[in-house]
Amino acid sequence: MIFRRNKSGKPARPSPNELMPPEGVTLTLPVAGVGVRIAAQITDILLTGIAAGALLLLLSVTGLINPQSLFVIAILLFFLIRVPYYICAELAWNGQTLGKRIMKIKVVSHDGRSLSAHALVLRNLMKEAEVFLPGTLLLTLDAASPVSSLLSLGWVIICLAIPCFDRYRRRLGDMMAGTHVIHLPVPVLLADLASEPQRAGVNQSKFVFLSYQLDHYGAFELQTLEGLLRNESQRPQAGQDDRRDATIEVIVEKIRNKIGYADPVPTEDRLAFLRAFYNAQRKHLEQRQLFGDRRENKHYAENGEENS
Repeated sequence: MIFRRNKSGKPARPSPNELMPPEGVTLTLPVAGVGVRIAAQITDILLTGIAAGALLLLLSVTGLINPQSLFVIAILLFFLIRVPYYICAELAWNGQTLGKRIMKIKVVSHDGRSLSAHALVLRNLMKEAEVFLPGTLLLTLDAASPVSSLLSLGWVIICLAIPCFDRYRRRLGDMMAGTHVIHLPVPVLLADLASEPQRAGVNQSKFVFLSYQLDHYGAFELQTLEGLLRNESQRPQAGQDDRRDATIEVIVEKIRNKIGYADPVPTEDRLAFLRAFYNAQRKHLEQRQLFGDRRENKHYAENGEENS
């Protein structure tokens, strides 16, 4: 793992909200707090409790169990439904149960790698030892055995307190399995470049591209150009960064030579040229796609000839 250095030159402690996957690109994923995790846990307990209660009611109505063993059967049913539910749900939904999905949180691997089945099984089996088993003992023990009740209560309190003192809010099962819980990132829909208003003094309408000129590029090149224009829209006006202006000039000249655009593009109009070309290229590709002609990249023609 790569550590940043602070002002003293020592490796800086990574933020708990930063996750470093094997690809080396830091992801910002806020750690889920204790409160939201408890809310998700209560939701899951209610769901599994309702399922166990319904099954218990069915067994009672059919007369398969006697009233004396009702409580013991209820605890057993709750266990048999709860354990497979947590494990299977997190395996099927990549670290989420129904409660976690409602609260928009999920389990991730602490080292940034993909979740393993072993980690999910381990963390959920540890939950039985951390919370449910001592909690069941508290419900079943009476005043005649205060020592056992106090020990069970103390164990539950310690297990619930551990995440409060861990910077990643991990419980014992997370520490053993190498996982922690995060808030799901909120997807942000970027503004449509084609609908952005033109800047003052910039006229894109003076650049006109013919159909044969737009046949040279495909969706890949269009996405690359879109990324460049989005970065430029977040920066000051051109002319303040010589290196950036030189890069834009190279891109404009490559496009001109590729499509056979004869008219020179003045320095102050280069970004307007790229935006006008982006809009025209996008419209052209969308129209071609309506007729079933999807151009993935600039090698479309060569690949099409080879395939035919």
